[in-house]
This record gives sequence, C-alpha cells and structure tokens, in this order.
Amino acid sequence: MFTCTKCDAQSPKWQGRCNECGSWGTLVESSGSANKKEDKKTPAKATVNLKNISSLDQARLSTGLSEFDRVLGGGIVKGSLVLLGGDPGIGKSTLALQIANHLPNLLYISGEESAQQVKLRAERLRINLDNLAFLPETDIETITATIKEQKPPLVIIDSIQTMNYAEANGGIGSVAQITICTSKLLEVAKTTNVPIIIVGHVTKEGVVAGPKVLEHLVDTVLYLEHDNRNFYKILRGIKNRFGSTGEIGVFEMTSLGLKEILNPADIFLLDKNETVPGMATSSVIEGTRPFLVEVQALVSKTNFGYPQRRATGFDLNRLEMLIAVISKIAKINLGTQDVYLNVAGGLKIKDPSIDLAVCLAIVSAYLDIAISNKTLIVGEVGLAGEVRPVTQTELRIKEAQKLSFTNIICPKGKDKLTEKISTVSNISEAIKLLK
Repeated sequence: MFTCTKCDAQSPKWQGRCNECGSWGTLVESSGSANKKEDKKTPAKATVNLKNISSLDQARLSTGLSEFDRVLGGGIVKGSLVLLGGDPGIGKSTLALQIANHLPNLLYISGEESAQQVKLRAERLRINLDNLAFLPETDIETITATIKEQKPPLVIIDSIQTMNYAEANGGIGSVAQITICTSKLLEVAKTTNVPIIIVGHVTKEGVVAGPKVLEHLVDTVLYLEHDNRNFYKILRGIKNRFGSTGEIGVFEMTSLGLKEILNPADIFLLDKNETVPGMATSSVIEGTRPFLVEVQALVSKTNFGYPQRRATGFDLNRLEMLIAVISKIAKINLGTQDVYLNVAGGLKIKDPSIDLAVCLAIVSAYLDIAISNKTLIVGEVGLAGEVRPVTQTELRIKEAQKLSFTNIICPKGKDKLTEKISTVSNISEAIKLLK
C-alpha cells in the first residue's frame, strides 16, 4: 500500500499526485498487512457508578479578559485543552500574549517566532515580561516533558502547525503530525491537570492545515473572526464541554493589542437623536447574551425589469421570503422596488427574532415613515404573516430597558406585559403601529 504523508489517504499503487488532497510527491510505500496477533481473551473491567464519584468543584482560571472568560463559560477549566483558531494575522498571538500578561509563571511556547521576536511584540503590547516564561521548541516530546516537570498554571502553544513528533509520518503541518501532537498535549493536560491553549491557523479552504481536524479532540473550540468591515474582532465559541456554545466576545484591535468592547450596543447601534425612515432596532441572542442591533433598509424604484434584492449580515433567501409576505399579506407592492438590507456593526444574524424588524424597516423605507429610535421590535414572521413568539423575550426586553427604550413591539404571549409594550399577532397589525 502507498500512504499519503499529508492526509493519510491510501492507494494500491504509486502515483505522483494524491487523489484526496491533491499534493504531489507525498505517497510513500507502507506495509499493507499487519502481523496477526494471537487470539487471547481480554478480561472485563468493573464499571463505576457515577453516583459514588465525588464532584470536583474547582474554581475556573480567570485570564483577566472578561470577554474571553465569558466565551469560555466563566474562565479556563483546569486540565482542559482549548483550541484558538482563526485566519493568519487576525490577532491570535496578540490575544495569547495578553492572556499571559495577567497570569504569573505562565509558559509560552512558540515554534513560529524566536525569543527576540516575541520580546519585541510583547514590549509593543506593554506586557509584563516578569510573568512570562518562554520556550522556543517544536518537538512535542520535549514540550510534554517540560510541562510535566514545571506544571505551570497555564500553557500557550503558538502554533500547533509547527509542532512535530519524530516517530510520526508526514511533514510538519500534516494531518498525521497535527493529530498526534494534539493527542500528546491532551494526555499531558489530563494527567497533570494543567490547562493548555493551542493556537491553530485556518487556510482559505479551512481544511488540512487548519484546525478543523482537531475539533473532536479538544475540549473547547474558539474562533477569532473579522466583522464585515474589519473594524472589530469577534471571538466565537463553537464547542465547549464546560459551558454553553454560541457565546461571543467583541474586541477592537488597537496599537496596544485587543481592547474589550464591554457594551456591544456602542458598535451595533448608532447614537442618534433624529429618526430616519428605513431603520429599526431589534434584539438577538448570541449564546446567553442579548445584543441590540440596528437593521437598515433602502427601497427604491427599480431601473431594470427585475428588481434587485441585496442583504449584508442577513440571509438573502429569508429576505426574499419576507418581501413576498409583505406583498401578499400587507398588500404592499414591492415587485417594482429594489430592496437593500444591512445589519449595522458587521454582525451576521441567524436569529429569526429579527424578522419583524426587517419587515417594518422595509415598510418604513417604502412609506417614508420613520420609526422611533427608542422602539425595539422583536418577532419571527411566518409565511401566513403571523408574528410568532421568540425565546427569552424577557431578557431581550430588560436589555432594551437598560438602554432607555420606551416602546417595544413584540408577539402576543401569555406573560403579563407593561403599558409600554405593544403586542401584535400578525404583520398587518405591526404596520398599523407605524402609521
């Protein structure tokens, strides 16, 4: 058999190019048959009743960055393996150094930069070098031995693509090398109870060299992403065995590193005194955190035979469905109008609770009627024009009331609502509130 050293694909004959990953010159001959082991009976092992196991209520390790701790579920769990992924140059190493600034005696391992390069970047970020123990190493056996001997409070490895294991097949950065190095780190994290953060790069395709292969091995997967305008960085929790998934943290890149945005309404909402047609405010839930976002709509008469539909931060197919509902149920003809929709702040919305705000923003732009900037609109819209209830309505309303919103439009529910809340059952009732 011939095995690819990059993706471990097998082929019965040698060929210059691997059929799976497309790499050239990576097929090497390997033994196709394994020695048969003698049949022997393996003794069964006694099971354990979890009720008799004592619970370990350990305090989480705080990184000093509240947004980072929020995404992790309150801090780093001891003995956990955390994967921090993202595109090259997005700020993963900067975030790792800022974590090192708040934790004394932390071990920072880098296979990409020398000690002088790391010190230069740390001085630019004004990192306290007394707290940082640095190890320039790529051999995973040496790294695991160092962790077992020193047992630091936290280990950061930048990056997993540069680590290698001498006995593994494939070059540095291959799937075989990345997988076995991560397995070694997972083993040492569980045996020594030392939490480890590994940094992983994502390629343009998000495959092979990226950390997609490792998501099933680690305990927590975090991705650092750009917003649509590249102004802010969004840290998103994809997988978390010790907390909820879907949590996000918002940062702004400055000359001194990543700055936390503790109140995301500052970037997702525009602080304006005058009202403008086509703008509506809604609330979405990311994990356990409510965000107030501004929906902007522009409706203009089409100059072509087929009207244009464009959306930024919102699903285009869902926008076309909502336009059809407005035309059919509310009797507002948008067949000759171009509709453009934008979610301010660069946030990509998947929460259907923003449907009603999208509809009212479009109608507001079409009728040239402004919606008060102190009005919150929440609700999911169905194909029959009905406004459906959404989850965690009370949490959304409380967040809006903190920001001095005086009027709220939401679906009818069983809860007793205050006088400032207007409830609607269909889209026609909601449109009447605008006129």
